[in-house]
Amino acid sequence: MTGLTTVLLGIDFGAIGGLLLIIGAFALYRGSIQWSIIAYFAADICWLLLSLQTGNVLGSVMIGIGMALGVGVYIKMNRGIFVKNLHVKKESS
Repeated sequence: MTGLTTVLLGIDFGAIGGLLLIIGAFALYRGSIQWSIIAYFAADICWLLLSLQTGNVLGSVMIGIGMALGVGVYIKMNRGIFVKNLHVKKESS
């Protein structure tokens, strides 16, 4: 299969997405949550393009839904609405 990325870079969208996943995991390990989210989102875009290239409509829809949910969580996190602390116990009423 020859696509745009195969012609330009010699690798396909799946390999680029995997590389971005590694970069995102390393950024998360270093504590940079914002950069890891950006890298994960870029990897999702690569996998979406890969699934569109291969004609996998169901995979494209699933990846699109996951990306939409990820963007929603990212917006909630930036606004301060999504606050989660694993070390705080709930008070019983």
